[in-house]
Amino acid sequence: MTVLDHIKRAKKLSYEAVSLKAALRDRVLCSLAQELHASTDVIIAENAKDLAALAPNDPMFDRLLLNKTRIENIATDIEKVATLPFSLGQVLEHKIMPNGLILDKVSVPLGVVAVIYESRPNVTLDVFSLCFKSGNSCVLRGGKDAFYSNVMLVKIIQKVLITYEIDPDFVYLLPPERENIKILLKATGFVDICIPRGGQSLIDFVRNNARVPVIETGAGIVHTYFDTEGDIEKGAKIINNAKTRRVSVCNALDCLIVHKSRLKDLYSLIAPLQESGVEAYADRAAYTILLSKYAQPLLQLATANDFGKEFLSYKMSIKTVDSVDEAIEHIGKYTSGHSEAIITENPDTAQYFVDRIDAAAVYINASTAFTDGAQFGMGIEVGISTQKLHARGPMALESLTSYKWIIHGAGHIRSC
Repeated sequence: MTVLDHIKRAKKLSYEAVSLKAALRDRVLCSLAQELHASTDVIIAENAKDLAALAPNDPMFDRLLLNKTRIENIATDIEKVATLPFSLGQVLEHKIMPNGLILDKVSVPLGVVAVIYESRPNVTLDVFSLCFKSGNSCVLRGGKDAFYSNVMLVKIIQKVLITYEIDPDFVYLLPPERENIKILLKATGFVDICIPRGGQSLIDFVRNNARVPVIETGAGIVHTYFDTEGDIEKGAKIINNAKTRRVSVCNALDCLIVHKSRLKDLYSLIAPLQESGVEAYADRAAYTILLSKYAQPLLQLATANDFGKEFLSYKMSIKTVDSVDEAIEHIGKYTSGHSEAIITENPDTAQYFVDRIDAAAVYINASTAFTDGAQFGMGIEVGISTQKLHARGPMALESLTSYKWIIHGAGHIRSC
């Protein structure tokens, strides 16, 4: 079978997915979690083949790594998906029209969900679990850097499906050759939605080449603004957590914006970053303040190219502003629409900031590290949507459904 044949088969199976009982879908997911526990050693062995191409100090190494603890956590997340109170065919709206027609707005699967992603092999399991629970089939294209890991994980998924006499092609892993991505992106009528999850270059490629509908996720150019009325103790903790908790994730801090009246407190705000080896690319005003305090090998004078950059590493830019409006203007120029934050004790300033920042998640006195499906009480996610149509923010089960109208009549005809 060709790649397109497999995609067409996924479309055919998507109609059958609707008829699978919810209890069966949940049992399959619980069995998948058990199979992951049983297959831990072989998963780690395959993952090691992928890791061999990276240096351990490469931030991408962490994104790619699967160890016993991470596999256990993935299995636990899948079990949680199985327990989530979710079912298809929910009546979202019911009304009776004056002419007697009965209208029901009912939730339905999207159909074929295609996800193109980089590095993280856990996405393979996350996407399948959410798609299967929500009645969708899925087409996956992981990065070449996670090839061995993804092949093994799909084999495990398909083994479980076969155990329950369910067609294993409910999940299809696209071969790694780049030309296959274009086949996927042009499969109109067979792919209902394509979700790129990765860096800006991947998202741009998908957007520029797709003929199928696309939801953009993943790229996070994240800012935190420390206001003239920001609390230093809160700020230092928030900034450190947002930057260093995991530097390779899309909600990690990229640019700290500081009101000029608080430059005297800048070193106190970022001193914890120095302990983690974070390189600071500071504009002239911030650089001057930090020059005698922040470790010299880690302090650089920023250039224009250091703003609007998703670092995904132990690097961060610093921008000085004269007002909250200038902070908002800077964010508006460079934001990817993912997560933005303000640190302030003034509720009016906080509300002013929230009202004018166009992003999926806007924080007041909290770390942007919380932009995550599990942290939002939604379970695992397909990704963080940075656009506004259909879904925005963490995309979990409900984001993988649409709806249709079902109209009950009694011989009704329209007269005008």
